[in-house]
Amino acid sequence: MEDLEGITPCSSLAVHSAIQLGAAGGIWGSCFGPHQARQIGLTGTAHACFVAKSIGKFSFQCGLVGGVCALTRCGVQRYRRKNDWVNAFIGGAVAGAVIASGTRNWRQMVGVAGLVAVCSAAADYSKTF
Repeated sequence: MEDLEGITPCSSLAVHSAIQLGAAGGIWGSCFGPHQARQIGLTGTAHACFVAKSIGKFSFQCGLVGGVCALTRCGVQRYRRKNDWVNAFIGGAVAGAVIASGTRNWRQMVGVAGLVAVCSAAADYSKTF
């Protein structure tokens, strides 16, 4: 089977990753939302609205991280002309910084960027082909 990674446009890889991780975030939101709504004491329509917002929020955040990480990783790989863990590390760092930028706290941005970078590089390194 031919490896399509080198010929697939980066935008297609980013959309694919955003959809996959967005779906995972939606599943997480559908599990975590009802639990959190019960803790707050919501019932009825307020409970349903809170769960729907939770699903949308987690889906968007996870999709954003997946898309940015995949787009950055692919762009760096094409620029460097190497397929190694460094590409995933840089992609994870950029995605972590993007998601943590809402806090406007440099320490948190660096921490989240580093955590996502290490996890992304570890996941990429542990892939079996």
